[in-house]
Amino acid sequence: MRVLDHARIAELPNPYFGKVRDCYDLPADADYPLGRRILISSDRISAFDRILAAIPFKGQVLTQVARWWFDRTGDICANHVIAYPDPNVVIGQRVTILPVEIVVRGYLAGSTSTSILTQYKAGQRAMYGHVLPEGLKDNAVLPSAIITPTSKAFDGGHDEPLTAQEIMAQGLLTAAQWDEVSAKALALFARGQALAAERGLILVDTKYEFGTDADGRILIADEIHTPDSSRYWIASGYEAALATGGRPPSFDKDVIRSWVVARCDPYKDAIPPIPAEMIEATSQVYIQAFEAITGERFVPDLGGQTPLDRVRANLSRYFTR
Repeated sequence: MRVLDHARIAELPNPYFGKVRDCYDLPADADYPLGRRILISSDRISAFDRILAAIPFKGQVLTQVARWWFDRTGDICANHVIAYPDPNVVIGQRVTILPVEIVVRGYLAGSTSTSILTQYKAGQRAMYGHVLPEGLKDNAVLPSAIITPTSKAFDGGHDEPLTAQEIMAQGLLTAAQWDEVSAKALALFARGQALAAERGLILVDTKYEFGTDADGRILIADEIHTPDSSRYWIASGYEAALATGGRPPSFDKDVIRSWVVARCDPYKDAIPPIPAEMIEATSQVYIQAFEAITGERFVPDLGGQTPLDRVRANLSRYFTR
């Protein structure tokens, strides 16, 4: 029963409720001309454009993994973090999100129609402004990490693949912004791969969210190198999988997704109740991911009668009514 299925707190101002995060905007002041944002990571798990379930401790895991990485990458790129008043909560300075989604890939992997592996197997070699060599196996390491940017659809539309030249030609970023964002993204990814390798993991690919503050300085926002924004493989099983053409072992969070797909059309039908044992198994996967990535033992915060009570108490200083 220790789940934060929502964080709707009437005393906090200017709410915005996403699929997973519940957010509130604090007014601008002299220190933060764009204001501050309260980002509360719930335990909701989303797929097929809908909420499937609430997974105990998922929000705490994602917030704390991102915190671990923010603490180890601040020398490469400044981030939006101001404070962590609760294990599920970040207070960040508000930024103007750049209209380009930055995905960095180190391996020929993926399963969606726009993934580089899918396109490569369909015969394409030129994609996202890069040309990949012939003869790569599924899930092979790329000659060097590449950025595969897409347009960021703020209005619910579809993200579209872009090249660096298209980004600048369309005025989405200036040349100086693109140079800075791409350099920082590749440096963040290199740091992520190096630290993951120390933990016996492979950071395969990841998504970064960049924005600008009131002075135009580029910051990284949202999250970084979490199990939800990144693909990790377990290094000890990689070579065997590559040799056989199988999928390398990973933190398998798709158990709920697969269970749902086997029982209904998740885009049209009602979602059947998720069994408690599957919810518990998924919670353990997230905890395993936290411990594998950080090398630290996961300690669930059991404060408050419920997680929502704890979050409310820890955010009471920000109440406006």
